[in-house]
Formats: sequence, structure tokens, C-alpha cells
Amino acid sequence: MMDINLDDLKQLRKATGAGIVDCKKALEESGGDMQQAITILREKGIKVASKKASREAEEGLVTAYIHPPGKLGVLVEINCETDFVARTDDFQAFAKKVAMHIAAYPPAVVSRDDLSSEAVQAERNILMAQLGDSGKPAQIIEKIIDGRMEKFFSENCLLDQEWSDDPDVGTVRDALTDLIGKLRENIVINRFARFSIGS
Repeated sequence: MMDINLDDLKQLRKATGAGIVDCKKALEESGGDMQQAITILREKGIKVASKKASREAEEGLVTAYIHPPGKLGVLVEINCETDFVARTDDFQAFAKKVAMHIAAYPPAVVSRDDLSSEAVQAERNILMAQLGDSGKPAQIIEKIIDGRMEKFFSENCLLDQEWSDDPDVGTVRDALTDLIGKLRENIVINRFARFSIGS
């Protein structure tokens, strides 16, 4: 059992929002390495998220963001399991950040599952036509198309976009997973609407 530096413990809690016991265990497991401890906590958050995913999320809130001077606005519905969690500062701050993200980087849908198979196939067909006479072997073309499809998803699917509030976190999905790990409830970004004058 190693002695944990209190300053490190406070710093880790501030960086991750995890509980004292979880932070202490992560620091012990990482031998006091702060970055490794953050990784450990994030991995645990992912494990928590996968366990929570099957539970019903029927509470939550609708958050609005109006970008000054009022020509662009976003409504986003984010669901959770209990009204208690919906009223927490962490949940509400996340909802506001998601609305601001959508205002800045307008996705078409929340997740890949929301794209029609026809739209995905149409994009693949366009890419295939662009690369068809490139002279590259078929398996190389397939890999190039797969890579470009990932870019297509990251541009059009909210959960696949880089999290604008903190790019070090990863994607919006990663930020959501972190929040699930922190609040210990299933949380779902359900839907959104983006309004702008003239469009």
C-alpha cells in the first residue's frame, strides 16, 4: 500500500470528477502516475457505461443555447435514469456544452445508427467512383474508403465528432462515457434541433 500525496488526490479528483476512493485506488494502481491514473479512471468509466447502457433513461432535460446576437439556436434532449441526476450541476453543464457544440459544429444526426443505410451506401458509392480508376488494388481501395467513411461519420454524427469543449477527451461519445462513469447512470443524447436565421 503506497502513501498517496493529498495534492495528487485533489488534482486527480478535479481532473476527473471521480470519487475519493476511486481516485485513491487509481493512484495506487498507477504507482502515483497522474496520467496513468486518469487513464485507469476513464477505462473504469467505459466499463460503467457499458453496464449502464441497458437501463432505461426516461428522465433528463431539454437544454437550449442561443448564440449571440440571437440568429442561431439549439435545443438538445439528454436523458438519464433519475430526476436527481438531471438536476446535478455536472449533468446540466454537460447538456449546455453539448448544445454549444452542436451550434458550432452542426452534425446531421446523433449517432451512426440514425443514418439510413441508403445514405451510408450512397457515400460509399461516391467514394468508390472517385477511386475506381486509381489503379490501386481492390483491398487498398477498400481500406481508403473505410478511412474516408470514418471521416464522413465524424463530420455528420454528433457522437463521433471531436469534443469541442476539450479535444484531449476525444469524441463527444468519450465525454458522454466519462459523465456516465462519474454519475453512475445511463445517459443518452436523444435528439437535437438546430435553428438559424435564413436556413
